[in-house]
Amino acid sequence: MFSIIDMFKVGVGPSSSHTVGPMVAAQAFAASLDRNGLLERVARVRTTLYGSLSMTGIGHGTDRAAVAGLEGNLPATVDTDHMMTIKQECERTGRLMLDGKHEIEFDYEHDVVFELWQRMAAHPNGMRFQAFDVQGNLVDEQVWYSIGGGFVRKGHPDDLMIGIHDRPPAGSSFADEEAESSIDFGPQVPYNFTSGAELMRICKEHGMSIADVVWANETAMRPADAVRADLLRIWKVMSDCVHNGCTSTQTTLPGGLDVPRRAPKMYRRLSGNGDVLNRAHRADEVLEESDSAWVNLFALAVNEENAGGGRIVTAPTNGASGIIPAVLHYYWHFVDSADEDGVVRFLLTAGAIGYLFKRNASISGAEVGCQGEVGTACSMAAGGLCAVMGGTPEQVENAAEIGIEHNLGLTCDPVGGLVQIPCIERNAMGANTAINAVRIAMLGDGSHIVTLDQAIKTMKDTGEDMMSKYKETSKGGLAVNVVEC
Repeated sequence: MFSIIDMFKVGVGPSSSHTVGPMVAAQAFAASLDRNGLLERVARVRTTLYGSLSMTGIGHGTDRAAVAGLEGNLPATVDTDHMMTIKQECERTGRLMLDGKHEIEFDYEHDVVFELWQRMAAHPNGMRFQAFDVQGNLVDEQVWYSIGGGFVRKGHPDDLMIGIHDRPPAGSSFADEEAESSIDFGPQVPYNFTSGAELMRICKEHGMSIADVVWANETAMRPADAVRADLLRIWKVMSDCVHNGCTSTQTTLPGGLDVPRRAPKMYRRLSGNGDVLNRAHRADEVLEESDSAWVNLFALAVNEENAGGGRIVTAPTNGASGIIPAVLHYYWHFVDSADEDGVVRFLLTAGAIGYLFKRNASISGAEVGCQGEVGTACSMAAGGLCAVMGGTPEQVENAAEIGIEHNLGLTCDPVGGLVQIPCIERNAMGANTAINAVRIAMLGDGSHIVTLDQAIKTMKDTGEDMMSKYKETSKGGLAVNVVEC
């Protein structure tokens, strides 16, 4: 059973695949020890990170996230300040409160292992959790995969291992499988769809919008009040994140690149412009009079919060978490008819599009590059905005297709393994691309040559062909060509 709302998770920065997913997996491992009556036998735990989780894990805070998960924390509620100091706390005490209930010895440097020479064949974001008793005997062992957007999938301890640069043998990778049944809606919903074409057919046959279709499915699974409340809660977290990013007093982002926070200064400058008709103009002021300047601000504010380890909405990933909030804020502040009903329709529509990407391709940067993160978010935001601007289902599908088509081939090459360069600015570009995609789609009648399904398949094929060094390993692109930042 799959809920569209699962595309939007309240979590913590800086990465959905490398922070949120590992925390969820580690918590599930720790909770299972307690549930299976094994917790009191455990004297030590070891976490081994593979592939992209290993190569960029320090920059993404993967080790800290996994340890927080072992403590029993979850991304939506973890103390973000604790997340930033958890390593120092563990090193100082040499102890860990497993699942928040059972204290064990913990040697941070030895019990969190970054495996740089091997990876799991099934997916580049693999991790292994092992629990030992006081004699060193193995009590339990689990393999998990962080498959993008904070989603996780349980593996098996005997899953195939390959060299870090080896291509997975045919049939061994998740990418070789058919779309996962675990992300199908199931028989309980009235309108099951697995492709954009099916979704368009349902809309046409029943005279429904995409949001109507998704609303009917969601309310078949849960009460309508609960669905609406969850969507508005997501909107509230997004709004708080924009506000926090605009008003932050932190001047430099953590991680060692000394990247300055720009959103607070930009916010002061844009909000101070006041009456543009009755004052002298700077030569560059025309750039600030455009609503796109505010869209840039909204996106930068969110992604700086993400890079700083703040509370964000994974939409559909952390690396692309600024795009949908920025476009939603554009709707909220610049469209006269904006209201909460529109926010709900926006998120329902965007979620449906994100579901198609997740089901039929990937939203993991380690699997398909940044086209799966920023490209997917751009497509989702374009579809959502087109819907609330009165677009037909065909125009919505067109806007979503434009959003991804012009992000195809986008690599994931974070400098220093941090979700900062080029990620933060890339969200601002993606948000404005989404809005422009809506302009193009709304000027047409919805007819177009390339379908959303074709663009999604192309993204998947491109990701499979892309060299691994351009997929969240920090081994290529800007990550190796930027010497000084």
